[in-house]
Order: sequence, then structure tokens, then C-alpha cells
Amino acid sequence: MKKNWLLLSVIFAVMFVLAACNKDGKDAGKTDAGKKDNPEQAEETKVDTTSLPMEITNDGEVIKGGTLKVGLVVDTPFKGVFSWELYDDNPDSEIMKYATNALFEMDGDFQVKDTGIAKLEVDKDNKKAKVTIQGDVKWSDGKALTADDLIYPYEIIGHPDYEGVRYDDDFQNIVGVQEYHDGKAKTISGIKKIDEKSIEITFKKVSPAIYSIGDGLWGYAAPKHQLESIPVKELISSDAVRKTPVTLGAFRFDKIVNGESVQFVANENYFRGKPKLDKVVIEVVPSSSIGEALKTGKYDVATSFPTNQYDSLKGLSNVAILGRPELAYSYIGFKVGKYDKANRKNIFNEKSKMNDVNLRQAIGYAMDIESVGEKFYQGLRVRANSLIPPVFASYYDGTLEGYKYDPEKAKELLDKAGYKDTDGDGIREDKDGKKLSIRLAAMSGSDTDEAIVEYYRQNWKEVGLNVELTTGRLIEFNSFYDKVKADDPEIDMFMAAWGTGTNPSPAGLYSEGAEFNMSRFVSPELSKMLENIDSAEAMDPKYRSDAFRTWQEYMSETATTIPTMFRTEIIPVNKRVKNYNVNYATETQLQTIELTADAPLK
Repeated sequence: MKKNWLLLSVIFAVMFVLAACNKDGKDAGKTDAGKKDNPEQAEETKVDTTSLPMEITNDGEVIKGGTLKVGLVVDTPFKGVFSWELYDDNPDSEIMKYATNALFEMDGDFQVKDTGIAKLEVDKDNKKAKVTIQGDVKWSDGKALTADDLIYPYEIIGHPDYEGVRYDDDFQNIVGVQEYHDGKAKTISGIKKIDEKSIEITFKKVSPAIYSIGDGLWGYAAPKHQLESIPVKELISSDAVRKTPVTLGAFRFDKIVNGESVQFVANENYFRGKPKLDKVVIEVVPSSSIGEALKTGKYDVATSFPTNQYDSLKGLSNVAILGRPELAYSYIGFKVGKYDKANRKNIFNEKSKMNDVNLRQAIGYAMDIESVGEKFYQGLRVRANSLIPPVFASYYDGTLEGYKYDPEKAKELLDKAGYKDTDGDGIREDKDGKKLSIRLAAMSGSDTDEAIVEYYRQNWKEVGLNVELTTGRLIEFNSFYDKVKADDPEIDMFMAAWGTGTNPSPAGLYSEGAEFNMSRFVSPELSKMLENIDSAEAMDPKYRSDAFRTWQEYMSETATTIPTMFRTEIIPVNKRVKNYNVNYATETQLQTIELTADAPLK
């Protein structure tokens, strides 16, 4: 019971502060922390995730047109970089989904289908792929989609002046990209235009990853006719990216209020026909407010929903609750190196403070993730044992134990590594007998985020580790990632989450050239394992499955990135939406959405 009372004491302490900071105290009583303050209550209210439907069908006559209202759940203004080649955070991608330039569609196993804008044909023996535009597809401005638009994204990402995060080891698998990026060639030799509707790409190797849009294959088109006159280094600040993007999706950009909202209108040139809706309006809404906003009928859907607010949705007559396994995991990362921007590679630092496997493992074992999952998330998030989410059934290793809560083991590891309390104050010194302080960066968000972080800090204190917050408080979303990506010296470890996308290959997140490898850990063994996962030999399903298992075991042992939680995605939908399906295999297409009332039901 000790851990339960510790968790509750932290919750009450933090909630007292939150209530004191609220002028009238109204919001304090609405938090999930207050609702789940009884340890025995957690099991009673635990959500049966298998009972959450993936599809709803609502009664009522449909209206003509109408406006879908979407809540963009984020606690900071969105950046507004509306380019798949240039964006680097989730809010912008959530907005772009309504006007996406995606070429391919995926099936339920996250493999490319032949039903999208383009068809993919792979010649694995010759390490080539052919991408062909299917039918007469037009951009939102009426211009025809051509082979030049398929090639142009590669020329943006590979350009010497490109400063984004997508020129990585995976992208360099395309023949001739490195020479183009280094300024030694004016074109990418491995990309050829066959005719006005098709291109051929030659790779250094072809693996199963190509069918999940990996191996360097790019899944989007870029409007060359709009962008080619703009220098690549100026694209990110251009009106073509920020104000007037030309797109291929069901809707086109109409009005943008920087950082606050976007209005889309139906794209009459959409290749599947004009959508049934007239408009889509997306507005920023804080995570702490989205539950009330859905209850009062302000929005039809939300781009995400905080699972620790699940109670606020239960029993609402105007909202249906859908759920599915999320293509994501939460994790804690340890800074063990730097990113060399000039050479675009991660540099591992053996002398870094956090380069002690026993220290990292002890931090993992000291975290009572199980209790946090039960009391804050009601089972909608569970302790993760791997860096591969279970939704990727062919590659997820369910036999891994991961880091179960075991404070005694954490203490043993710290003792073994030489971190001991030499002055009797309950806090361990480092191996040289000096005061040890570990600086943690964590994001601000919902009211309970602070309580969760404080509980983990208490966990670590119980095993003798002094963990302090970088900046002294939780950090706003954009600032958090700016600091983490810049390898801020004030960060020793950080709590974050990855959306994996539909490609399970870890190369884009953990390779030597991946800027997203924010722990900056690299090793010859790791590089070889990543190479094996996406090798020609991996065309054999068993070989690839075994390669994934070897990598998962290695990452668990080295503990430079420790997975903390797998997530069930909660998708609330207003009941005026006629049909809505979130199954990955049969997901609702935007152009088919219809409404049964002029405004969201209350």
C-alpha cells in the first residue's frame, strides 16, 4: 500500500497547488486526479479497451453540405509549417491530414495498396521501384499532378540547403542522393522520369520496409509549379508553405489564423470527387478544455483526446466514444551524445553523465508506471515493454519483460555502479562522491501531467536519486522539443512520446543519421541491427521478425530509451456525424463524411 499512498499524497499536493492557482477553483474538482483518489476505485473504473467500438453509424437524415468542426488538442499555438517535407511536429501534421498530399494508401497490415493516387511496383531483384499516377489527378488549383511533382520532394529533402529532419540514413538509400546533397551532382541519378505520370527510383538495397513507405521511398507529392521558384532554404518561411499551400486532399486551405485556426473548403478537384461537406474548421483547444468543449457541442471530433479525461466523456448523450490501439508509445530518453548538424549524424559521448547502463536501468526499474496507468489512465495506457507497439503484431515481442516497478532492484544496480549515499542525507552521490543531480525535461499539458511527473520524481527519490526539472517547471510543447533537439546541456533525460506512423522500421528514429534519434546513442551493433531489419534478407518474414526481436532486446538492455506506456487512442465523435470508422483497414475517407444536423449536438 505504500506506493498507493505515495501516489495519492503527490496527487493531492499537486492538485492543491492547481486549485490555489485557479481564481475560483471550479476546474480543480473536474480533474481525473480528484476522481481517482481511491486506490480501490481504479480497478472498478478500469476501461475494457476491447469493448470500445471502431465504428459508429448514427440515425437521421443527412443535411446537404455543412461544416465539420475539429478541435486541435494542443496546449500551444501550432507552428503552421504545411509541408510534409518540412514540418516537424504533430499539430501541423494533424491539420495537413485534411488536405494531404499522400500518394499511397495502406491496408490493415500497413502495407501499400493499389487504391491511392499512385501505384507502387517493386523490382526487388534490380533494387528499383516504379511509382505511377493513376488517372487524371489534379492539384487543388486545378493544375495536373505530374511525374515532376513526384520527383520534387526528393529534390527538396536532398538539397544542400535543406535543414529539415528527413534527410537521414533511410533517405540516403536512394542512389545518387548523397552526391546531390553534397553538391557534386545537379540531379539525383537514381531517380528517373519515365513519362508524365511515372518515375523510377533506384535504391542501394530493397527490403520489406519499402512496402510500408520505407527504404527512402517518399510517400507524398509536392507542387513543383508552385514551389520551384522559391529557394529551398526559404521554403519554410514562404507563403506557399505558410499561407497558400496547394494540395491534393479532399479539402483545400481557405483561411489560416496563425497558430489558432484553419478553415478548409471542399476541393472540387479531388481525385475521388468533391466531398459531401462544404467546410472543415480546425481550432486550437487546450487539452484541459476539450472534454467540456465536446460535451457542450463545440466540436464534432478531436485530433486527440487525453485519456486521463475519459471520465468526462462517459455517459454523454451527444458523443460516441471510439477506440483503437495507437501507433505510438511514450518513453523516457537519456542524453548520451550530441547531434552534429554539419555532418548530419549523431555523436555518442562515452563520458556523458547518463552513459552508465546501471544508472539508466535503475531509473527505469524505479518508475511505478503500473500505478500511473491504473490511476490516471484507467487502463487506457499500460506499461510498455518494447519500442515496437503491439499493433505491429508481426514484429512486437510480447515476451520481453521491460522495466517493471522494482525499487529494490534499482537500489542494487545503483549500489553496484558506485552511486552511494556517502553523507547520510538519503540522496546518492556520484561515483566520485560528488552531489548527483539529474535534470529532467518534461512537457506541460493537462492538469495531471504535473502530478505524474512529481510522482516519478518521488519514485526516484525513494531509491536515492535527486531528479530536478529542467527550467524548474514543465516545459511548453514547442519549447520542449526545441530544447531536446538542440541537445540543451540542461537536459540529462526527457519524457516524450513517438508516433511511429505506419512503418514499424526503427531506422528513422534510432540510426546514426536520424535527427529524431534524440538520445544520440549510436553503436556499431545498433547500426548492424537496424541494417538487418531493413535488409534484402529481411524479405524472408522469419528473418525480419528475428531481426526485430534482436533489436528490441538490445535496446531494452542498453536502456538509452526506455518505453514507458502503450496507448489506446480515444476518439470521441459527435452523434450528428452520420458514419465514422477508425479501423486502420477500413478508415473513413474524408470525402464521404456527412452530417445529420446544422451544428454539433449538445
